[in-house]
Amino acid sequence: MGGLDFTIISNSEADTRAIGATLAELLTPGSIVGLTGDLGAGKTRLVQGAVAALGSDDPVVSPTFMLVREYDAEVLVHHVDAYRLSGPAELEDIGLDNVLDPAAIVFVEWAGTVEAVLSGGWLEVRIDTVSDTGRVLTIVPHDGPWPARMGELKAALAAFLGDQPAPKPAG
Repeated sequence: MGGLDFTIISNSEADTRAIGATLAELLTPGSIVGLTGDLGAGKTRLVQGAVAALGSDDPVVSPTFMLVREYDAEVLVHHVDAYRLSGPAELEDIGLDNVLDPAAIVFVEWAGTVEAVLSGGWLEVRIDTVSDTGRVLTIVPHDGPWPARMGELKAALAAFLGDQPAPKPAG
């Protein structure tokens, strides 16, 4: 991680959806958001908030078994789950050009698995679980327009820059 990274706090699923909604306001066609973190950390919750903010009423569920879900919103949204993929070659096999459509906003869960093909720059949102409802989200730019937009992102997400959530109880 470099000096441009910053962290924000989510104290609930509603916060995580709100973070997704806020982030969606800053995304444009061709934006790629890579989501990383533990199983159950809230990656799909964040996408739910973003897709709703982009104007889709479709229910957003994890695409684990379908690998890619598409949502018609103000901008086409592709929601990819790379959890079951062994690497970038498998994403290429399912149609990389279609999945990373420059006319779509793309969310990739488990982005670390396929980051070698996330060209043109992408924004990583790493979600770490710190309690039953508390999450720390680290926003990390990966080239493209993102390093220059980190101030804008931090300002937009300022409401979530608060105190750290309570840690997990020991044991």
